This record gives sequence, C-alpha cells and structure tokens, in this order.
Amino acid sequence: MKLVSMLAISAGLAALAACNSSPQEQRADNIEANAENQSDMIVENAENQGDAMMNSAENQAEDVQAAGENSADAVRNSADADGNSAY
Repeated sequence: MKLVSMLAISAGLAALAACNSSPQEQRADNIEANAENQSDMIVENAENQGDAMMNSAENQAEDVQAAGENSADAVRNSADADGNSAY
C-alpha cells in the first residue's frame, strides 16, 4: 500500500514538473522518477524477503522445540508405563 502511494505521488509530481519544461527536461524527470521507483521496489523486495526468511526461521525453531518436547514426553510416558516413574 505504501508503495502504491509513493508511485502515485511520484507520478503526480512528475506531471506537475512537466507543465513548464522542455521535452528533454520531461524525459530527464521521467528517467529520475523511474529510477527512484525501481530503487524503492528493490528495497521493498529485500524487506519482504527478510520477513519471509525470519518467519521461516521462527517456524523451524518452533518445530524443533515441539519435536524435543514430544520426545521428552514420550520418554516420560514410557517411564510411567513400566513403573519406573520418579513421581
């Protein structure tokens, strides 16, 4: 959403700047606006990839923790079943 707003603002500013400028100036302004938009997209994509990597790492960590808890519970249940419980 933030990116769409930025693109709309950039397009509006480019249109305003084009009112009193030469075709070469308009073209230069468009080049700058396109470069800025591409730059913003690169940053946004990197942030999204970072978020995805963090979410994946958190999920993996939770899976490891759950597996450890399940294994520990199985050992405890096994000890209870054969009467070797320390309780």
